[in-house]
Amino acid sequence: MLNSVRARIVFVVVMSVLIFFGWKFNISRHEGRLIAIVVISYLVLIMYGSYFIQSNFFIKALSHGSKDRKAIAITFDDGPMVDFTPRLLDLLKAENVPAAFFLIGKNIAGNEALVKRMVDEGHVIGNHSYSHTYWFSLNSGNNMLRDLQLCDEEIIRVTGKKPKFFRPPYGVTNPMVKNAIEKGSYDCIGWSIRTYDTNAKSAEQLLQKSLKNLSNGDIILFHDWGQFTIGILSAFIKQAQARGFEIVRLDDLLNTKAYY
Repeated sequence: MLNSVRARIVFVVVMSVLIFFGWKFNISRHEGRLIAIVVISYLVLIMYGSYFIQSNFFIKALSHGSKDRKAIAITFDDGPMVDFTPRLLDLLKAENVPAAFFLIGKNIAGNEALVKRMVDEGHVIGNHSYSHTYWFSLNSGNNMLRDLQLCDEEIIRVTGKKPKFFRPPYGVTNPMVKNAIEKGSYDCIGWSIRTYDTNAKSAEQLLQKSLKNLSNGDIILFHDWGQFTIGILSAFIKQAQARGFEIVRLDDLLNTKAYY
């Protein structure tokens, strides 16, 4: 599988060959064009690897459970949110289904009761950074790690549990994100179905997108604040179960521990 290390090696080798032959045979006109193509291709590859967490380009992400088990896991990002999260918890409790909540640390203060309820009702809590700023992925690895640790501190303060699961904001990875994850000994968590629920045009569109390619081991990404998420959650659960899928905790699906 192509990752950042292999891509960098290939890039350096190809550029070295082009520069050598350009100098050796004086083919500067063609050489310049080829170098531009190689550089642009490499930059496109970097962008792809950064945006698609499932590519494992910079760091291995756990984005899927076993294909041999007819089970899936539901996850929610960006909570806790007082206007949305309680309703999600009510629906999950009514359906007797567990989920994983990737929390933003700065959202926890004032919402401690919601976080405690998540744990009491059998849900998994993961780290989604403390700040979740738009420019999070441009920080240094050390600054990112401190941000993650601040989120850990908030979760520990409320639950007594230190999360092992971390989902990068926006799912963006790069060498700095990798550095923070490795230094903090987190499991990087991705997804296999991104519902784009925060941009959905209608409840029906969101429901069909969520169910369309559902398969064994899928990790489904929703958000606490998705416009239509609450409205389709029960229908999604019922239809997934009608297809024979067991909805399990994320740590169960991945067969690993969620906390230290």
